[in-house]
Amino acid sequence: MPQFPRRVVCLTEETTETLYAIGADHLIVGVSGFTVRPRRARREKPTVSTYLDAKFDDILALRPDVVFAWSDLQADVSAELIRRGVEVVCFNHRSIDGILAMIAKLGAFVGYHEQAHSYALALRSRVDEAASIGSLRTFKPRVYFEEWYDPIITGICWVSELIEVCGGVDVFAENRQHQGAKERIVADPLEVVRRDPDVMIASWCGKMFKPERVRARQGWEHFRPSVNNMLFDIPSPVILQPGPAALTDGIDAFMKILSAVPSRTP
Repeated sequence: MPQFPRRVVCLTEETTETLYAIGADHLIVGVSGFTVRPRRARREKPTVSTYLDAKFDDILALRPDVVFAWSDLQADVSAELIRRGVEVVCFNHRSIDGILAMIAKLGAFVGYHEQAHSYALALRSRVDEAASIGSLRTFKPRVYFEEWYDPIITGICWVSELIEVCGGVDVFAENRQHQGAKERIVADPLEVVRRDPDVMIASWCGKMFKPERVRARQGWEHFRPSVNNMLFDIPSPVILQPGPAALTDGIDAFMKILSAVPSRTP
């Protein structure tokens, strides 16, 4: 019989949220200090990392069978854990399909294949339902999504995909192909104005969104979302983690915002 992990550490929120959702939360012995989904996780589990740093001695003391990480951003932490003899599984997904695949792989890895498969199918249905509603929009708002403000960084792949799923048009859709944030920097801030979006949605990577900072940008006096009071934000834990949150609360947030955007007058 295969020996599945019985003690796991999650260095990012999406694996924690997934394991709770499929009933495998008892396997978790350590989580990231940035974990807010589900709310009970950080109360119940020791925090052993930030996003880019980890308490290596604390992790070793927990005797994990495996540590789950995400992307090149946690490559250094993963490498150090490996050097210390810890098994690390580092996911590297950045799309809707990638999120669903991560859920299935994670569940299979810990012996919860059926539960994870069912959960992924339910989330897929959620995406498909949103796409059906989005396709019926007679007016498809042009959306500018800002992931950071200095320098200006546009949204990552799954964010861009969700904008389109929910019936919007991502005005910087070409940037979704880029994995790293540096490649998604908008060199000329006025290019955002020239793209003439109907709505701006921000998620400043853990920082509070301040519309007045947008309105004060030089040359943005006629920025359509500012003029029409169409400046919104979605909390980072909802939309900037590549996990279930983006496909549940993230979709709900996009649908609500896009439905509030008035059609352009011909």
